[in-house]
Amino acid sequence: MTAPPLTWLYAPGDRPRVVAKALAAGADVVVIDLEDAVAPDRKEYAREATTELLTEPQPVPVHVRVNALDGPFAAADLAALAALPGLSGLRLPKVASPEQIIGVAAATGGPPLYALLETALGVERAYRIAAAHPSLRGIALGEADLRADLGVRGDAGLDWSRSRVVVAARAAGLAPPSQTVHPDTRDLEGLAASCAHGRALGFLGRAAIHPRQLPIIERAYLPTERELEEAETIVKAATAQPGALALPDGRFVDAAVVATAQRTLSLARRPALS
Repeated sequence: MTAPPLTWLYAPGDRPRVVAKALAAGADVVVIDLEDAVAPDRKEYAREATTELLTEPQPVPVHVRVNALDGPFAAADLAALAALPGLSGLRLPKVASPEQIIGVAAATGGPPLYALLETALGVERAYRIAAAHPSLRGIALGEADLRADLGVRGDAGLDWSRSRVVVAARAAGLAPPSQTVHPDTRDLEGLAASCAHGRALGFLGRAAIHPRQLPIIERAYLPTERELEEAETIVKAATAQPGALALPDGRFVDAAVVATAQRTLSLARRPALS
């Protein structure tokens, strides 16, 4: 298996120097943001700067978060970006219906799409959105907007929505969703704890807004030495004896357990961030 991405680093589209630094920061994917990080009077400049950059292939995959699909900027964003050789994906904010995904796929001609669910309606329709079109490659939560929409104060109030998105992604045959950004770039202990909680819920990897967050996210989502040893034992046993079996310590191993072990080993096949 190919090692899946674990880190997505956001950079504002109207700040080309910050984007350049992000491209060299070691993230698996860089996300150029044309939406929340860019003031209304800078939207056109951000689009132009991003278009210029993505006329050439980039050293790491680059996604672009376009503006809200029901707003005045999205159509121009999609038209300018969809066919560029340096684009690896379009991230669509505030998706609330499968029809939006179908419409963007028809308008753009097939670049990979990623839906951000940021409202109660989007979460309620999570599976329908996740299964809307073959061009959709992933879904994720936008927790800041969702928190405001739901009126949630404590972090635990979002766990049902998080699990709903994890289940919807799996049911639609998509990769596990990544966690949303941790907004306090200096709270590295809190970030690590939040990542551990997200991993327990079934998330895989996380978006970041500062390079210092990347090693914390990667360490949280990479398997431990014990997990690797257990995975290697399971895969070795399954290779020697196909089908269901019991390990010497009494653990039962079947195809689902082997698949989980293989995913664990795939995560270890990636260069570590410095």
